[in-house]
Amino acid sequence: MNKVILIGNLTKDPELATTNSGVAVCRFSIAVQRRFQNSEGEREADFFNIVVWRAAGENCAKFLKKGSKCAVIGRLQNSSYEAQDGTKRYTTEVVADEVEFLSSRSAENGDAPSMPASKPAKKETSELEPIDDDSLPF
Repeated sequence: MNKVILIGNLTKDPELATTNSGVAVCRFSIAVQRRFQNSEGEREADFFNIVVWRAAGENCAKFLKKGSKCAVIGRLQNSSYEAQDGTKRYTTEVVADEVEFLSSRSAENGDAPSMPASKPAKKETSELEPIDDDSLPF
């Protein structure tokens, strides 16, 4: 079984391209914070390259940008290529089956989330009105 689930923030804007046959492919990377702090008390991050195909890739390019938080569900894929200096290089990337956008639009635009001016006052238990059990629908 090959399944990966990641939640992180984009490290740069997504790049959308099309193959020679016209299929859309979007590439981006996300930073995922590790669960625990290191010896200096800081939380380190791991960086993952993500590939999203077709309409999902077009949507990622349209709605995600650097700093956006997203969830990615997919699979790991290894590949290799020969570099210009003749050495063989290996890459590992996540091929996404699903991408869920987790940032709100206001947060992406740099706006602070809107908060109500004041919270409604809670009624004390003694202020609640009794309800006749016969009037309940269940």
